[in-house]
Amino acid sequence: MIKEVIAERLTLIGVGLIGGSLARDLKQAGAVGEVVATAKTKKTLHTALDLGVIDRAESTVEAAVDDADVVVIATPMQAMPQVLAALNSCVSEKAVLTDVGSVKQYALDAASAHLPQHISRFVPGHPIAGTENSGVAASQPNLFQDKTVILTPTAETSRDAADLVARMWRIAGAHIRTLDAKVHDNLLAATSHLPHVVAYALVDFLAQREDSEQLFELAAGGFYDFTRIASSDPVMWRDICLTNRASVLRAIKGYRAYIDQMINAIETGDSDGLLESFRRSKQSRDGALRRSGRRKT
Repeated sequence: MIKEVIAERLTLIGVGLIGGSLARDLKQAGAVGEVVATAKTKKTLHTALDLGVIDRAESTVEAAVDDADVVVIATPMQAMPQVLAALNSCVSEKAVLTDVGSVKQYALDAASAHLPQHISRFVPGHPIAGTENSGVAASQPNLFQDKTVILTPTAETSRDAADLVARMWRIAGAHIRTLDAKVHDNLLAATSHLPHVVAYALVDFLAQREDSEQLFELAAGGFYDFTRIASSDPVMWRDICLTNRASVLRAIKGYRAYIDQMINAIETGDSDGLLESFRRSKQSRDGALRRSGRRKT
């Protein structure tokens, strides 16, 4: 089988779970030559080198992107403007740039403001994959197998750049879907950002109770299944909430209004209303699982 080479030199700006897992898959597939990275800490870079996730570490963005064919920005959202500004003055005209952030309109706005010379070569992306663990040590092969990667190119995005980024993710096993950035942000606010806020809030609420130690000791598996995502990287999720503020607030307020309905049903003893809500929820989740081919957990 002929191997497709996406990049002779792939550069990661930030190397954690997502960037590290992508590098593993592309290296395993023979789709990249050298993988170079820069990161916030030397410890991260040393770990990435020790694990064989990257081939070379650099202390600056400028050195890391020298002669890079593809640059993947895998930093927290609020770090993107600074990274893009640095890239604008040093990245090669031939390079294709993409990111893995969870908020696409913010990424596009940051690129328009800080990456004007290379905006046509920037392809915003978001892999819908991950775990509650973070850092390059948590990276793993096949993380993106049969997962969806959303790309949000604009009219300014060059077709060849978008095609290359799509091929890169397909090599990692992902399916590609293209959306408008604002549509992406509204959808993900409801299905990803809101659940993380709820999980964090529930765990923090219980942790501040006087009986928190006993609460956590007696919590059943369902509690830990439900709150698993509260073990995710707090910095990343703080940035997501702030950079997708309008959509996240809309989702939270809508959910709060529904919780008020549940409170009223319990207060008034509305047995039929509660049962109908629970049945509707079960049917919706079970149906979504069947359509997606996922197993019930």
